Formats: sequence, structure tokens, C-alpha cells
Amino acid sequence: MIASRTIRFSRLGTTAGHRPGAIRPNRHGGPRLPGMHSEEVEIRTGGREVVRDLNTECEKFLRGAGGDEGLLHLWVPHATAGIAVIETGAGSDEDLLTALRELLPVDDRWRHRHGSYGHGRDHVLPAFVAPFVSVPVLGGRMALGTWQSVCLVDTNTDNPTRRVRMSFLRG
Repeated sequence: MIASRTIRFSRLGTTAGHRPGAIRPNRHGGPRLPGMHSEEVEIRTGGREVVRDLNTECEKFLRGAGGDEGLLHLWVPHATAGIAVIETGAGSDEDLLTALRELLPVDDRWRHRHGSYGHGRDHVLPAFVAPFVSVPVLGGRMALGTWQSVCLVDTNTDNPTRRVRMSFLRG
């Protein structure tokens, strides 16, 4: 048998010393407002296949958003890129690109044929590396494992820049 319980949350919640519905300060001393904060950043990939660590950009965004507790969501509004949570720096990023080259070869098998040779594979990439990821934020930090990084995965060499939408939903 699976036990369940219902937890009710008020819009802003309550904290000791604060009345229900009151706006309470975040850990940076600023107001902790309900809702969502969203920004778009431009990432330069240099027109090459890349697994690009976004942790620094995510942390900067969370500081600006007053992100204390909640959910960080990243979205790539492109048909040929994705977002992954993966280890970087120990070769896993290059291993991912190698695996994608084997799984999605750069050749003329693709029906989608505009752009550079083999570009059709780039349009299949988001089926394997989704264009979004959500990460819990606890105490103002992404709740990632020791070696995990949020990364832009881009195999499309036709586009040297990408946009990444970061949204923080306060908890």
C-alpha cells in the first residue's frame, strides 16, 4: 500500500515571524516575490560541435532573480540544440559528441537536406537531447550532483550563437 498525504501551500507561505501572505526577504535581503523570473542569454558556440557548460550563467541568473528556493528551467528555442545534465571536464562531454556522431552520422541519409552536408541529423538531435531541463534550487544553489553540469548540446555548425531561456519559478 502506498501512503499519501496532501500538503497545502499558500501562495507565499508562512515563516516564523511573518504573517500569512506577507512578502518576506530572500537570503540576499531583497524581496521574495511570488511568480517567475525569466531571461534569455546568448551563448557563442563558434560554429562548432559543442557541449557547453552553463553552470556559471545559471548561477549568475539565480543571483539576479533572487533565486532562493524553487525550480530553474532552461529552454533552447532552436530546432537543432538541446540541454543536458552531464559531467564535464573528464571527457564525458567529448564522449557525448562522439556517441552523437555515431548515432546521428553526418552523411546524406537525412531527408531534411537544407544547410550544410548532413545537417538533417541536427534536426533529429532534440529527440535524444531534449531542448529543456528543470533543476531544483535549494538555498540559492542548483541541487546538482558533485560532478553534474547543465550543458548546451549543439551539433549544428551552421549557427555560431544560441539563445537559452532561463526561468526561475519560486517555491
